[in-house]
Amino acid sequence: MVTLPIGLQLCSVQENAIADFEGTLRRVKAMGYDGVEFAGLYGQEPAGIKRMCQEIGLVPVSAHVGFMDLLKDPRGVISIYKEISCMQVVIPGLTEDYLPGGPRFQEAAEGIRILGEVCRELGMELAYHNHDFEFVKINDEYLLDIFYKEIPDTLLKTQLDTCWVNTGGVDPAAYVRKYAGRMPTLHLKDFTGSRSVHLCTLTENDGKEVQKQEDTFEFRPVGYGKQDFPAILEAACSSGVSWLIVEQDEPGMGKTRMECAGMSIEYLRSL
Repeated sequence: MVTLPIGLQLCSVQENAIADFEGTLRRVKAMGYDGVEFAGLYGQEPAGIKRMCQEIGLVPVSAHVGFMDLLKDPRGVISIYKEISCMQVVIPGLTEDYLPGGPRFQEAAEGIRILGEVCRELGMELAYHNHDFEFVKINDEYLLDIFYKEIPDTLLKTQLDTCWVNTGGVDPAAYVRKYAGRMPTLHLKDFTGSRSVHLCTLTENDGKEVQKQEDTFEFRPVGYGKQDFPAILEAACSSGVSWLIVEQDEPGMGKTRMECAGMSIEYLRSL
């Protein structure tokens, strides 16, 4: 039985959120989700989002905010999500130039230090969301592991994406245990097929491009792909994870985004 609260990353139903934000929140709650994670505010004001979440009964868990957007005005931008009552701001990824071994890694590390300190002052947490391209090795060590060694967990938590961990060639359950105590939120994402080199890349402005280099790759609702979620959830429960976040980048199986979100929560509630 899944005992951890479950949220939905709203980019999973982005067309719905753009067309009818409050109605989408109500449908997400009706499906059985406990909270939401933001990726943009869909033209809404922070106070209005907070009010909607309170009225509907959804916890505003966290928000993905681009690294460059955060650095433009660290306190101002993070304060927006503090007003909504998010507990966490998540960097959705960094381009390879900003990762260990890249020419701008020290610049990234300094920026993360500034952002992490602002989050702490505001009673929040800063986290990083990985993709599969961080699973390249330098001296037999993954870039992502070097990244977390170089930046202390007092300033930066991890938000592992279980799909990208898997396509990066690593067992998700084992990797969740590796970061026990540093992972308040965990992304649950399912898929079928396999990668060819790296499936995901980031653009300079924090945009994400999924390189579907193999015809077999498809995002799936949680429980309908190849992930071993009973093992992942067992690892999450024993590793200090506070929230499970369902994310599906694109709909699959001929279903709509909202149908996929419904299938994911139904599967998780059935365990």
